[in-house]
Formats: sequence, C-alpha cells, structure tokens
Amino acid sequence: MPDDAATIVAMPYSVSMRLAPLTLILGGARSGKSAYAESLLAAHAAPVYLATAEAGDAEMAARIAAHRARRGPRWTTIEASHHLAAALIAAASPERAILVDCLTLWLSSLMGAGRTIDVEIERLLTTLPTINSPLVFVANEVGLGIVPDNAMARAFRDHAGMLNQRLAQVCQRVVFVAAGLPLILKDQSI
Repeated sequence: MPDDAATIVAMPYSVSMRLAPLTLILGGARSGKSAYAESLLAAHAAPVYLATAEAGDAEMAARIAAHRARRGPRWTTIEASHHLAAALIAAASPERAILVDCLTLWLSSLMGAGRTIDVEIERLLTTLPTINSPLVFVANEVGLGIVPDNAMARAFRDHAGMLNQRLAQVCQRVVFVAAGLPLILKDQSI
C-alpha cells in the first residue's frame, strides 16, 4: 500500500466533508463509529442527536453520560428509543443536521417491547423522503461473528442485517468504521 493511502483513509477526520442527505455509518462495537459520525456534524450550526439508548442499568447510564459529555452542550439531544420516525419528523428542519445513534439499540428496544419489527422498519424508511434535514445513522454490523445459539439472538441479527441493507440502499453515503478508521463503501453524494 502506498504511503499516501493511509492518509486518504484517515482524511474524513481532518477535512470538512459535506453531509450527504442520508448517511449510514456501520461498524462493530467500540469501532469508533459514533465519534466518526459526530465528527461529520461537528461543523454544523445546529446538530441534533437523536438518542435511541435506554439507561436500563448504571453501566448503560454511564455510557450515555460519556456520550453526552463528548458531544458537549451545543448539541440538542432528543431521546427516541421507540418512536424514531415520529422523532425525526418533529426534529427535522433545513437548519438542522440530525444524527441517529444508534439503530441497533432502537431495534433492540423495539424487540424488547414486542413491537412488529418489519412494520417499524417500514415506518422509518417511508418517513425518510419527508425529512428536510441531513441525516446520519449509526448502526452496528452484527453479522460478522458466529451464528447466535438462540432464536431471539438470531432474529435480532437477521432484523439488524435487513435494516442495514435496506437503509444502505437509500443512503447516498455508507461508511464502515473499523479500529477508528472510516472506509467509504458507497458515495453517491459527490
């Protein structure tokens, strides 16, 4: 690999990248995908963080607090663990850029609440064309490991994979983050 190839891969952190109307950031747990997604909105005047996590225990509450502290006070945070499409509609405006972090936790919350996942995914996808804000979605790529040993975990993996595939089809930009480094999989926003 030429020496300049590493610089090209790391470049989105060092230059301001114009936001695509729809961007999907994928990666494994602790891959740096949230920090990368936040960096895309860093220069925006009115960034909105649509948080899907629920603080079900002290450890998760600490993770949420760390995310809030990293973002700082200029971000508007909206919590939407179940009604993501409605929250997007309410938050959208041409002056705002919206980060949804993360779709995997949203999916987990929906499954835990016994919601019909296909209906919820369809609701989200049909809402997207009505949103007049740039949107950045963060999701875990959960299908890279072993096949889960129980039906619920396999259903979760399957739903997450289908959600990621369907969203990637409609997004202009799709980025995979590994070890904190972004790899652009799709870019139709140029």
